[in-house]
Amino acid sequence: MTTNKGYIHVYTGNGKGKTTAAFGLAIRALCAGKTVYIGQFVKDMKYNETKIDQFFPQVTIEQLGKGCFINENPTEKDQIEAQKGLTHCASIMHNGNTQVIILDELTIALYYHLLTPEEVRQALEQRDPSTEIIITGRYAPAWLIEQADLVTEMREIKHYYQQGVLSREGIDK
Repeated sequence: MTTNKGYIHVYTGNGKGKTTAAFGLAIRALCAGKTVYIGQFVKDMKYNETKIDQFFPQVTIEQLGKGCFINENPTEKDQIEAQKGLTHCASIMHNGNTQVIILDELTIALYYHLLTPEEVRQALEQRDPSTEIIITGRYAPAWLIEQADLVTEMREIKHYYQQGVLSREGIDK
């Protein structure tokens, strides 16, 4: 059965690979001739995967945050940036011109109360029905898991970070 329905994917959990999986799906879509938009909430650093726009003209990548706040509390500026980012992404989701939209680390913005569940629900409900949405990040709330069509949990079993190995250029960042 073939369908034009756009599904909502959620990649969550404490394991590595959520953003990587989303970018893999983006590459698959790009190779199929689709247009892709990637909005990275919270992130402001260019990781190696953000270089795919050098190879695929039909992808747009925007960083919608002012940086990670792993060891600090988010600020009012973080909240303003997240809300501006969601408004921007909502207009892209609504217009129907982009077939695949990745909202990277959106669940982190929800977890830290930079966005409200109501704002995100409204943006998802008002999207073009044929647009595929991929949401990544730890701490996906139960309501989002319930609303999604596909949910994958990345679970950490063993990681070299536990032995003090930091990220490796070209592999982890």
